[in-house]
Amino acid sequence: MTATSSHRFRLWFLITLLIGIAGIGFGANESTSSSVDRLPEGFDSTFVAREMAKIPGDETSAAIAVLSFEDPATLASLQPLANELGGPVIPAQDGTAAMIPFEVPDGTNAADKQTIEELRANLTSKLPEGVSSQVTGPVAISADLANVFSGANFMLLAVTATIVAVLLIVTYRSPFLWLLPLLIIGIADRFATVTSTHLLHASGAIADESTSGILSVLVFGAGTDYALLLISRYRDELHNHANRFAAMQASWWPTTKSIVASASTVMLGMLCLLLSLVPATRGLGLACAYGIVVAALFAIFALPGMLVLFDRWIFWPRVPRNGTEVQHGAVWDKVGGLVRKRAYAVMSIAILLLVAAGTLLIGARVGLSTTEQFLDTPESIQASATLETKFGADATPANVWTQDPERTTKEIEGLGGRVMSTRSGDGYEILMVSGPGPAELRSTLSNAKVGGPEAENIDSIASAKRDQRVVFPLLALLVTLALGVLIRSITAPIIMVATVILTYFSAMGISWVLFTQVFGFSAIAETTPLYAFVFLVALGVDYNIFLITRAREEADRIGTQEGVLKALSATGGVITSAGILLAAVFAALGVLPLIALAQMGVVIFIGVLIDTLLVRTVVMPAIVTKMGDKFWWPAKVNRAQSPAIA
Repeated sequence: MTATSSHRFRLWFLITLLIGIAGIGFGANESTSSSVDRLPEGFDSTFVAREMAKIPGDETSAAIAVLSFEDPATLASLQPLANELGGPVIPAQDGTAAMIPFEVPDGTNAADKQTIEELRANLTSKLPEGVSSQVTGPVAISADLANVFSGANFMLLAVTATIVAVLLIVTYRSPFLWLLPLLIIGIADRFATVTSTHLLHASGAIADESTSGILSVLVFGAGTDYALLLISRYRDELHNHANRFAAMQASWWPTTKSIVASASTVMLGMLCLLLSLVPATRGLGLACAYGIVVAALFAIFALPGMLVLFDRWIFWPRVPRNGTEVQHGAVWDKVGGLVRKRAYAVMSIAILLLVAAGTLLIGARVGLSTTEQFLDTPESIQASATLETKFGADATPANVWTQDPERTTKEIEGLGGRVMSTRSGDGYEILMVSGPGPAELRSTLSNAKVGGPEAENIDSIASAKRDQRVVFPLLALLVTLALGVLIRSITAPIIMVATVILTYFSAMGISWVLFTQVFGFSAIAETTPLYAFVFLVALGVDYNIFLITRAREEADRIGTQEGVLKALSATGGVITSAGILLAAVFAALGVLPLIALAQMGVVIFIGVLIDTLLVRTVVMPAIVTKMGDKFWWPAKVNRAQSPAIA
């Protein structure tokens, strides 16, 4: 059996490694997403944006040149520039600024970036003396978004890999061992990142600038968790086996079951994002579901083979010796002793703390304006701020789609607004309107649809609320059902998911205070609650899975109540290390330029720490000790229940 195991692990390692290298060498498929792909389907603003892109022979998008100067007399010298751009000169009331709305070719984010860069350079070279310029509008914002992400994903990958390397060194205290999981996970990440682009392209799904960065964080975080779990169990078995292949054989199946259970719940969580109204969010869900499968397969098949290539010395200086006792750390025995003696008290106090943290979310504001989306403010956002200061209600024109332009124009003028420019499509016109806001236009205009930046923000918030109503309960149900199948229980999955949901609201409450009191954010980005819930519930339940699957093994030997405390002692160190590492990896999202991603990283960072250090350490063991064998209902423990714990 040992010889067979030796050949099998080495063969799996070789095959997986060759597949990984081949996938990386295949090359990524270039993204063709546009700014419309970040808008929710089924809303007026998205309809208008798509209709603008369909105007025959005029594949353009709106842009606005914002011109600032000190001398009001400068205004007259701007007309030649306006003639070249093809838009009117609209002066500010104080005479020290003007805007020129015009059209630019529309394309993919990469094409938009090049177009806007060339436009800005050309505009600067033709400005009259004493005039400064900024370019904004949907296409400019899209281009700036692509620009600020340029190099950011590489920075995120470097920061993530560094975090993983440092924490692995601290965890293993070995100059060699940390290299093995890092190498395997690094290959898995590159394989997932490259091949996912082909999967998205083949399925017609869309990836935006943040997809590859979030995917890398997920693969590194989950992959390292799986590696920690396998290596910890392998180290334990090396104390019981003289042959390292026999030790891996004894470790592989129990660990694989835990990894499969974990990956299944995370994959289901990611796939729930396919129900989002936003194409880019659906693409993220598909990419992340695929990424978690890749991470699990590399951990199950590649890592064991790499580990057994080396003898026990790879763990130096803490080399596990056959026949010696496994030392898990006295701290977890002490925690288990506290839970044994004061199960009800520690459980009640911990739950009250979580509920109190969740109440901090009351009154939280959701939805950031366009000017609040970026950590580092690009030119298009600075220009939007200038427009708001100089033009007030005219700052962000609305785009109104209509098939009756004369009637619509009269209705707009009746609201005190004005039509700044028009574009003609096949049987319709799109009017650029200043003055009234989207809500006022929508409530007044008949047979017209309102789009533009402000309308898109309003619709994005409405879409996010709808996605939450659909995804939150579905995800909770699917994860519960998946756990029920894997654990063969009804009671245990319900409790496990309930504790993770409580963790989510606690993390959101604490994060809201940090956002407003520490980081100075005015609101929670509309995508943050959805992304944080999906990632936190899907990933947070992992640590309960690792604990409870080990507790189920021990329950058949020593009973449920003692079994969960034994499992806490055995898994405490590795799960804590995994949780801290996963939290730190998601915190690395702060290097990306969007506030929504930074907020997502903060919420998951806090939530994973809560789940790792409080829920899994205290709450779940206390619940299991109080419930005993009833926790596994309707499944039964083979051994008679151990004596009750007070």
